[in-house]
Amino acid sequence: MQIQADEALLLSELATLATFTHAEPVSEGTAVTRIVFSPDDLHARAWLKQLATAEGFEVRADAVGNLFIRWSGTDPSLPAVATGSHIDAIPHAGMYDGTVGVLGGLEAMRALKRSGLQPRRSIELVMFTSEEPTRFGIGCLGSRLMSGTLDPKQADALREANEPADTAKTLVEVRTAAGFTGDLDSVRLAPNHYHAWLELHIEQGPLLEREGIPLGIVTSIAAPAGYRFTISGLGGHAGALLMPDRKDALCAAAELILSIERHTLATRAIDTVATVGTCDVHPGAVNSVPSRVVLQLDIRDTDPARRESVMQAVRSDIEELRQRRSVIITEQLINADAPAQSSPHIVELIEEVCAAQGISPKKMVSRAYHDTLFMARIAPIAMLFIPCRNGVSHRPDEYATPADTTLGVQVLASVLAKLASE
Repeated sequence: MQIQADEALLLSELATLATFTHAEPVSEGTAVTRIVFSPDDLHARAWLKQLATAEGFEVRADAVGNLFIRWSGTDPSLPAVATGSHIDAIPHAGMYDGTVGVLGGLEAMRALKRSGLQPRRSIELVMFTSEEPTRFGIGCLGSRLMSGTLDPKQADALREANEPADTAKTLVEVRTAAGFTGDLDSVRLAPNHYHAWLELHIEQGPLLEREGIPLGIVTSIAAPAGYRFTISGLGGHAGALLMPDRKDALCAAAELILSIERHTLATRAIDTVATVGTCDVHPGAVNSVPSRVVLQLDIRDTDPARRESVMQAVRSDIEELRQRRSVIITEQLINADAPAQSSPHIVELIEEVCAAQGISPKKMVSRAYHDTLFMARIAPIAMLFIPCRNGVSHRPDEYATPADTTLGVQVLASVLAKLASE
């Protein structure tokens, strides 16, 4: 059986998908902004459905908009083999994050069909809703609901994160307006719903390119946790409020950020990373002492216990900060997810396919998290990484070579074929 991905078709479709955006053109690459349930997102979904139905695949969507494209096997009663990713993109991002896994998954299915394969198990491509946290403040919305790790009622009550509180719409309002109706309880899939799950993705890091390796096999996905800290102090006029009388919330926030960095570095573990990515200062005037600051922390580790040890050390510093600076600091947990381990069986199949094609892949950890993290709750999982130039992602200059992209699709297709025959 000869499996050959159509490189020209794949590249053309990636380029077409990148046109569903309102991001201003830039000189350094292809800028893509595609927020979930925006007109661009809905148009891209409709276009993807057209591609799938033209190939004769079955298409359906669930209540939160997860899209399922199925090629029925000769024994459709068996749990299917699945692949997929997402097409939503943060503001001013690139054209490969997630999209390689969706369009690459579609091309893998077409390549297998062209080869004459008649799969025993059905093969299903999933396009997840809102892998990015841009609109509702939480990532992997669709896969969290599918895996049962997010309460449906809490999900429907989520509000748009970047809109004023008095006008921000809820998820149930936005998804209903987009045409995705029904009870979110129906989104959840049973354990072992899929026989296997395999996602193709750009690395979003520099290791594969740096080492000249065309393919990575993900053995584990780091566990992310998100926190929101609110620091409340005493504001006032920048000239009239004397230094000894100040309870500057931003100064306290700066010490908290440095505490997080210090304790993360103290683990001496390369897999422990922490980022304070937002700092909302009130009232935000150059001549006013900050009275309130809201910070959002993203902390990740392959070891949840080590992640929690960092947080405990930070909390100790927070207590000292409260006393010394006379500020109020509150902590809110947004999410704390467990790591995922890849299936040894799927990893072994990937290695067999790579050996047959003369590829020496690199086993690696994914420090970025993906929908696969949550699919691990309902199926054996693994991921394939392809190199991206300079390790860049979430920027317009995000780029993967045609050769690496096509190779990733062909390995994906070969592994899907093996899994579908089991």
